[in-house]
Amino acid sequence: MASQSDNGVSGSKPVPAGLNPNLKDMDKDVLYHLGYSTEDDLPGLFGDVKFVCIGGSAKRMEQFANFARQELTDVPGFEKVPDEKPENICRSDRYVMFKVGPLLSVNHGMGFSSVGILLHELIKLLHYAGASDAIVIRIGTSGGLGVEPGTVVVTDRPFNGELQSQQNLVALGKVIVRPSFLDAQVGDDLVESGCQIGFPVVKGNTMSTDDFYEGQARIDGSICQHTEADKMAFLKRAHEKGIVNVEMEAVVLGAMSYATGVRCACVCVTLLNRLLGDQVNISHEKHSEMQLRPQKVVVAFIRQKLTSVGSEPAAKRACL
Repeated sequence: MASQSDNGVSGSKPVPAGLNPNLKDMDKDVLYHLGYSTEDDLPGLFGDVKFVCIGGSAKRMEQFANFARQELTDVPGFEKVPDEKPENICRSDRYVMFKVGPLLSVNHGMGFSSVGILLHELIKLLHYAGASDAIVIRIGTSGGLGVEPGTVVVTDRPFNGELQSQQNLVALGKVIVRPSFLDAQVGDDLVESGCQIGFPVVKGNTMSTDDFYEGQARIDGSICQHTEADKMAFLKRAHEKGIVNVEMEAVVLGAMSYATGVRCACVCVTLLNRLLGDQVNISHEKHSEMQLRPQKVVVAFIRQKLTSVGSEPAAKRACL
């Protein structure tokens, strides 16, 4: 058994019930894709983190970190943040990571594998840093189902491409079925925060697929073995399950949240209505404005959480 230490895995704090029990017996844990290990002063570097925001694009998450820095200067925890663009503190070239006061902004790439790897290491980093109560929020873009482009969707329940609310993960040659749940109260609070801004915000189910083209029933990929009629029948069946947007990560986020007890949420803007077409055909300016919408919702949520004391829990599901 390894000796106990302030930064080490063994004995620094009890491992939450949902976390891998093998962690407590490791002398050293290398968070390979982030470039940190338990030999670093993780409590000193990340112990104050309260919010972890993740999104696919490295550039977008850098922009979000800078946006949050500019918008939250008067909020407790952000007052002493330097008035300069944050630097990338990820020590590998796999992801980027920016720290702004109690906020981490990290990109996760695209799809199940990339976001899953990141979440494994982020959740361990938070544990070792003593910041396990941090809230993890995915910020992204998506295709809508029956909602107008520009609508911000806060995920209620994530579904996979088989329209099941679970992640199916192959390990040791077997399929592990892991239920996918996000934190309902965090979701309600995000809707409440978004409703004060001025664009449509709804809470609904999200379908996550492991492919952008065939997996999302598109007919415009380099390969397609289904018809337009097949596509529409499937998308309508998904919509009947309360699914209002389609992306590629939420079901993994929900499965990791369920398995570890870390509070997670997903906030995505819709760029098109998939019931009307497959291609994102909007101007660069409109795309930039739309992808800023979920960032505004999350910044408003962070402000509310750090400045409100004893407020009643929100229960609003939409503002149109």
